[in-house]
Amino acid sequence: MNIIQEAAALLDDAAREQREVDPFPAGAFDLAQAYEIQRASIRRRIERGERMKGIKLGFTSRAKMVQMGVDSLIWGLLTDAMIEEDGGSVDLGRYIHPRVEPEVCFLTRRVIDGPLTALEAAECIEAVAPALEIIDSRYRNFKFSLEGVVADNCSSAGLVVGAWSRRFEGLANAGVRMQFDGRDVQVGSTAAILGQPLRSVVQASKLLHGAGMSLPAGSLIMAGGATAAEALTPGLHVQCRVGSGQGALGAVAFSTRSATQESA
Repeated sequence: MNIIQEAAALLDDAAREQREVDPFPAGAFDLAQAYEIQRASIRRRIERGERMKGIKLGFTSRAKMVQMGVDSLIWGLLTDAMIEEDGGSVDLGRYIHPRVEPEVCFLTRRVIDGPLTALEAAECIEAVAPALEIIDSRYRNFKFSLEGVVADNCSSAGLVVGAWSRRFEGLANAGVRMQFDGRDVQVGSTAAILGQPLRSVVQASKLLHGAGMSLPAGSLIMAGGATAAEALTPGLHVQCRVGSGQGALGAVAFSTRSATQESA
């Protein structure tokens, strides 16, 4: 078994068993190999019955780059098993050391199979929604290199998507407010997502084309975190609101519980 398959198996098993592993040593693999590991890990999930649902972009905001100590845009893949219910209860027993960040999610209306211009990107989008992404590095103490996080599917673990709308006009600089139990924990703007979240669709099209992949109609594109992430603990009510007034995208929310609470 080569490094690609070995690393994919290690990370996939760590996610399924909710256990952290040591980061790979420096130079264990390069960035191109890291994406091969990512795809091999996702293939294992598909073989177990999961279905592809889309793509997520990472490190699209300066705050996120600073928090994670990297300076490159990265991307990962989404499956149906990652989707949690809007307004539902999230079992933290499924995760290792989860964090949450506010995002914007797009729903595609057409196949994306080549690089897009900004105008073409807008025409490929059916709807937009406020979203929350649950990130959960499989590495010990949430420490990793750029290559390591890419191999680990860019820490993608779960997502909650709010109600879809066609309110695209206010996306460029909409206020973003994430609250725990009604208390602000992160406040920012969608402008932190590449200056305009729709640019994430353009970037996604280029990244997919470079990897020889396409995105079917009806797929999700998670545009990237608008603020830094916050650690999750059991017993929280988490809400993200994007925009205000008539042009607001609305809100998305979930509560957290532990595996012990579920069995009690």
